[in-house]
Amino acid sequence: MRTVLVTGVSRSNGIGFAITRRLLDDGHRVFVQSWSPYDATEPWGADPRGIDGVLAKLARGDDDAESRSDALGHLEADFADPSAPERVIRAARARFGTIDTVIANHARSSVATLDEVSATELDLTWAVNVRATLLLAQAFARQYREADPKPRSGRLVLFTSGQHLAPMASEVPYAATKGALHQLTWTLSDALVDDGITVNTVNPGPTDTGWADEDLTSAVADRLPRGRWNSPSEAAAVVSLLLSGDAATITANVVDAEGGFRRWQP
Repeated sequence: MRTVLVTGVSRSNGIGFAITRRLLDDGHRVFVQSWSPYDATEPWGADPRGIDGVLAKLARGDDDAESRSDALGHLEADFADPSAPERVIRAARARFGTIDTVIANHARSSVATLDEVSATELDLTWAVNVRATLLLAQAFARQYREADPKPRSGRLVLFTSGQHLAPMASEVPYAATKGALHQLTWTLSDALVDDGITVNTVNPGPTDTGWADEDLTSAVADRLPRGRWNSPSEAAAVVSLLLSGDAATITANVVDAEGGFRRWQP
């Protein structure tokens, strides 16, 4: 059983929710971070159930079986605040003890071309997507090293968005920050490998989390061999694989789990 922190869990159709549900199904203890006020400012909106409803759904599972609330913890925290990553790690540790796994799934989306981008937006997107991830990794590693007895093999999983495979000229701040996480995968892996922590990054490809309009959904589906977008549960399955004992030797990799997405197809 692992003790896992998953960030970016605020909507029931999101990847963070699917990861948390999968890990609970797998028998792990999971502490989740959310920041619902951010979702409320975006086109897709906050979850209609509210964060309490999202957590209740996670605790119930798919079949309304016995509550899993004992294996679930939560904190709302804004990663634009530089103190938030350490606070989240402390809260997770207080709830469950030493954290041996972090899934850094949180992200700030930013739709801005080069002409439109501002220093304010660049700084905020950097703070949430990169600075917070690095500070989470730092706090995670510190408490992992201090643990006695030392935990089983650790895992740090990041998320990126395929910006290394095609341009994202309409999302310059987002592409820049996700590109930074991509390039940091090797560096973080080397920094943590002597502690027994592997570091990998997942590019889940086009994933249906409810943000795309009908035209984009159809256009992208035509370029996917299965004729549909990837699902959040499929991204969660990749994470589950990376957390398994069979993946102990896999580190410093960016896993493109895109389902054969043919970007070049007209």
